[in-house]
Amino acid sequence: MHRQRLDRLMAGTAVALLLTISGTAFTATETPPAIEAAVPVPEPANVPPPTKADIGDPAASPAAAKPDDQPDIKALTGKDLIKAPLAATIAAEDSAVADKLRELLATRADRFISRKTERQAAEAFYRDRGFAPLWVERGAPSARAMAAIAYLRGVDADGLNPADYPAPDFKSAEPAARAEAELKFTSTLFDYARHAQNGRVHWSRLHADIFYNQVAPDPTELLANLASNRDMRAILDAYEPQHPQYKALKAKLAEARGKNAEEIEVVRVPEGPTIKPGMNDARVVALRKRLKADGDDSNTAYDGALVEAVKKFQTGAGMQPDGLVGPATVRALNGGPKRERIPDIIVANLERWRWLPRDLGNANVILNIPDYTLRVTDNGVLKWQTRVVVGKPSTATPLLSDKMKYITVNPTWNVPPSIVDNEYLPVLQQDPTALERLGLKLVQNKDGTVHIYQPPGAGNALGRIRFNFPNRFLVYQHDTPDKHLFAKDVRAYSHGCMRVQNPDKYAEVLLGIALPKENYTVEKIHKMYGGSEININFPTPIPVHITYQTAFVDDAGELQIRDDIYGRDARVLAILKGDERRVADIAVDRKGTTQTASRTVYRLPGRADNSLAEFFQRLFR
Repeated sequence: MHRQRLDRLMAGTAVALLLTISGTAFTATETPPAIEAAVPVPEPANVPPPTKADIGDPAASPAAAKPDDQPDIKALTGKDLIKAPLAATIAAEDSAVADKLRELLATRADRFISRKTERQAAEAFYRDRGFAPLWVERGAPSARAMAAIAYLRGVDADGLNPADYPAPDFKSAEPAARAEAELKFTSTLFDYARHAQNGRVHWSRLHADIFYNQVAPDPTELLANLASNRDMRAILDAYEPQHPQYKALKAKLAEARGKNAEEIEVVRVPEGPTIKPGMNDARVVALRKRLKADGDDSNTAYDGALVEAVKKFQTGAGMQPDGLVGPATVRALNGGPKRERIPDIIVANLERWRWLPRDLGNANVILNIPDYTLRVTDNGVLKWQTRVVVGKPSTATPLLSDKMKYITVNPTWNVPPSIVDNEYLPVLQQDPTALERLGLKLVQNKDGTVHIYQPPGAGNALGRIRFNFPNRFLVYQHDTPDKHLFAKDVRAYSHGCMRVQNPDKYAEVLLGIALPKENYTVEKIHKMYGGSEININFPTPIPVHITYQTAFVDDAGELQIRDDIYGRDARVLAILKGDERRVADIAVDRKGTTQTASRTVYRLPGRADNSLAEFFQRLFR
């Protein structure tokens, strides 16, 4: 140990002599600018700086000179940063900390950093820098540490809890305690980067019908970035989603938290008969105040300007914009969450945004389950949107991200076993001819299994077009012969798949992106309708994201709130506020998936050569 310290002192002396010969002299307490730099990083706006009580007095750390002859470290990224020159000398008071750091990493690193990949990254990082501490400098927190602490105190702006990212005690004069503080803070930043990039609550803790193939932050790259001379705030903020929709929702969280309940005038519209354009009704006065529409507050006439305000409200609420103020519209006007609940709802949605891929794709499809809406975007421009029908709460549409690879015109419907078992077999027990009347076929395979399917045609349950993005839940988007459901404001009726209101137009839009030279139109697609399946493959798959946004910012910049039809908000918030929060970022293994992910055949009892007659005899006896 003494020999190591002697070697460091000799190296520092040699460097000092060399610089003195070149005409630049330094005192014993100064650091040559080309050798080491404590990089000041701007603190984030509106975040109180760390206090001396929290992290000790940093005044003992002298300002370092500008590293003029270091390479342009801002131009380096990822693991290349590790190759940048590190400090050749360590301040005398930090030398003992380095010795303790080496010892801790060799013997007790798992006490501070539990995840193996992160621990290995930390060991390599500190070894490559001669175990020089990053967060402790001359007996006080470094400028990097102070900037990181200030940033972490403001993460509630993203819906995270600053208490999950505590600052260690940098005040101790003991080298061992400072070394422990060094590793604790490194572990804290590992936690933050992981939570910001993948979520504070792992999606597997909610339900088996959620799956995202996430990429964890590279701990080696994180440490390299933190050791660079770049803006600490920018480095840490980059781990949060950068999607415009996320940033807009984050701004609404700040807005919701900043408003007092007394600032919001609550106006309720009384129930009664439907108010139609041109009518006079005393309730119009309350309606005008509720929507803050222009006009005489005492006017009872349901005039054109107020009708347009109602239509705008209905559109934003995901309703049919017919301008009729009926029971559903009155409930929507009077309903919605209480003001104090809105921040929590936004927090739950910000958390789900962290589950999504950072790259949604230049062209993509985003289907929002609680809004019953599908949107196609290309290079940031909304190309088209339509209404959809989604799964019932008992057969929920899963949350996932995958890639649409082809469209099937005139699809065959292979009936999922869950529907066979729960719906068709009970019907067959009462009426053995039911399958034939429903246009379904039952065949026996050579391996002794039964396959129920519906051939292509106008009455097919999938309609004329199926949109395929292969996934573990075996769900897809498709046409439907039941068009009347699209007129409803609440559209949760399916077994998990998603029915699209205008599938022919949807196909035209997607094929215009995937195969622009083929000139697909609605008319061209209609000419393909018939009795045989036709697959149209995409040369480049289009990402599809099935989301659950009960709070989002619409195209007009207004915050929209939707009903939590599957209870997803309630579950996320319960984890964030309960005891499970301590381990919420650890995935759990959920066996099985949704009903639609089962095998698509029903096994016959007995031998493989059983007849269908014998099958029904066994089934119905």
